[in-house]
Parts: sequence; structure tokens; C-alpha cells
Amino acid sequence: MPAPRPVSVRPSRSNHQIELLQGTAEFFPALIAAMDAALSDIQLETYIFDCTGSGAGVAQALVRAAGRGVRVHLVVDGFGTAALAAPWRHAFEQAGVRVQVYSPLGPLGLLLPQRWRRLHRKLCVVDGRVLFCGGINVLDDFHDPNHGRLAAPRLDFAVRVQGSLVAQASESMEQLWWQLKAGQDARRRRLGQALADWRAARLARLKGRHAEKASRGMRATFLLRDNLAHRTRIERSYRRAIARARHEVIIANAYFIPGGRLRRALKHAARRGVRVQLLLQGRYEYFMQYHAARPVYGALLAAGVEIYEYAPSFLHAKVAVIDAHGARPWATVGSSNLDPLSLLLAREANVVVKDAAFARDLRERLARAMADAGRPLNPQAYARRPWRERLLDRMAFGLMRAALWVTGNRY
Repeated sequence: MPAPRPVSVRPSRSNHQIELLQGTAEFFPALIAAMDAALSDIQLETYIFDCTGSGAGVAQALVRAAGRGVRVHLVVDGFGTAALAAPWRHAFEQAGVRVQVYSPLGPLGLLLPQRWRRLHRKLCVVDGRVLFCGGINVLDDFHDPNHGRLAAPRLDFAVRVQGSLVAQASESMEQLWWQLKAGQDARRRRLGQALADWRAARLARLKGRHAEKASRGMRATFLLRDNLAHRTRIERSYRRAIARARHEVIIANAYFIPGGRLRRALKHAARRGVRVQLLLQGRYEYFMQYHAARPVYGALLAAGVEIYEYAPSFLHAKVAVIDAHGARPWATVGSSNLDPLSLLLAREANVVVKDAAFARDLRERLARAMADAGRPLNPQAYARRPWRERLLDRMAFGLMRAALWVTGNRY
């Protein structure tokens, strides 16, 4: 089977139509409608695929599409996604939904550092015409696999994209699919079948495709993070945008443990008069992510950065908007947290949008979330937090640094 070519990240182009989607209430209907209109193929990658509640609607859409002859490829992460329940597994097999699992844990689980490299991106491409990208898993916003029923929905975002970015995302997803398939077939000594499957897939992907008409629209870029060609692209995009900020930086991030360079960029922006606001996780979810984030707050607060903690439900967003009302608006929506797991280990995908209307829409939603549901973190109260909390924070931060040392990464 021919080796996949590396995906190049092309410069931003002004031929996109991009819609901001908040939560599964907006995301799932748009995703299901696109799947129900699919003519040739659906590519879906997600960290969590959970059929509880409204997640079942996405699973049913995949079954319907495969049942009418659409090629359906689903890739799930081997840690984030539990084994499918037997009825769903049978339905997928009967309809022809093809599933690959990225990096199954195996008997030693996460004891092996190489298993810490996860598939965290959330992407869907339908017929090579529409792309969905963001932080939203196939997971009902009122359901959490570890915490059960939630009183309020998660705060999270995705985008629906039409334009030249779609082909870039599709190419990346196709490469990953055949890398996983080649590995599976090699282990089973089915190289001849792998080659036949590859040729059939190439023909299926060409069927029903039409050239996109390049029309004026939003300027956007597709950013990948992997462990080969694109190790630092998402973080560098954040740092460049923050360095160019003139008026305002707003970041909403679920697991916020930025490295030294990104912390310095935020502090420098605040000290030169840019208003920097962070909307971060306010509810306890995981020990490491919750406590390891706290030690970085002090220096940011001292520099004038405003921190708000979101508490009604779990904050799962990975978005930012800079100078929405300025001359050079910048916004990003994607899967990448600003923590070492996302920035050093996981496969991630973000869309960067340089459009005033889009940036103002995202800014308005984040400003409303901070005003209505964000608890401002007081610098004096933060400094006086109990010694037990400070001890746990330092322990978690130290454990995180030690784990990174094991992987050979510095942060």
C-alpha cells in the first residue's frame, strides 16, 4: 500500500463559510442533517463516542447513511471511548459502518508512556463538502460517563465549515484511517486485502464529488497538532495572535496549564494594556487537571490577567477570540486544550477564523458566560487559599512535570 504523504498546512484563504455552533443542542442537529444528506462518504473522528441520550441520534445517522450505501469511516480513541454496547456494535456491523480504534490500551494500559499519545481531535467531513471541527465529542451535554446526569449542559463549541479547509481536513483524516487500517491488516497478514480496500476507497471517494466554487467569504486556516510534522503549530498560532493583540484577549479553556512561553505571552499582553480574560474550569473533574492548573494562576493574576471560573457545569470549550472589534480580529475553535497533554502529546485540530462577524459572535457568547456564570478569581483570596489546597496543587504540578520528563518533553 502506498505510504501516505505528509499533510501540508496551507495559508489562510478567504473562501469559507463558517458557522459557530454552541453545545450539542446546536451541533448535533447540524451534524445529523449533514449525515442524512450524505451521498458518498462520511469521515468521523472523535475522542469519546457515547450513545447515551442525544448521542444515539448521531449513531443512528451513521447507520442510516451506511445502510443506503454511503461509505462511513469512524475512528475513536482507545482510551476516551469505551467498548460499544452489543446492540450498537451489531447495528454498525449490519449497516456497514467501519470502525477503527486509535491506540487501544492493551493489558498494561497507561503504564506505557507511548499510550499517553491520544487521538483528541473531533472532526467530521461529509462528502468532501462540509467540515465540522471543535471540542464537542459525540456525548450528550447533560451526561458525563464519570459523573452521571448533569444539572446544566457543558459549555463547548464547534464550527461548520464550507470551503477549501474541508479538503485539507479530509486528507488528514484519510491518511490516519489508512495508517490504522494498514497496521491492522499487517498484524493480521492481510496486505493484499489492504491494497484492495485502498483502491476501492479511492474510487468511492471520487464518486459524487464536484469541484468547489471559490467564492469570497471568511478567511480561515486549518491547524493540526501531531507528533511528526506539526508539533507546535497550534501553540505558536496562539502566541503570535496574543503578541499582536491591541485591545482584548479572551480564552475559554477546559484544562489550562500553559507552558512558560504561553504564560509569558499572556503576562506581556496584560502589562502593555491589553485586557486579558480567561474563562476556566471551576468544577472539580480530574485531580491532575484541576490541581496542576492552580500554581500558574498566581503569576497571571499578578500581571493583571482576569480569571473567571465556570461552575454551572463542566467547561469543555477550547476557544479564544482576540480583538473582535479591532482591525485584525482573530478567533479559534478546536479540540486543543492549553495543557501539556494537548500541546505535547495528543493529535489535535483547530480552525482559526479571521473574520469580524465571527469573532464578535464568539466574543458575545464568552462575555455572556463570564457575566452570567463566571466566578471572578480574587488575587487576594487566591493567595490566602488553605495550605491543604496549595499542597495538592504543588503535588499535582510536580507529578505533571515528572510525567513529562518520562516522555522526554520539556514544557
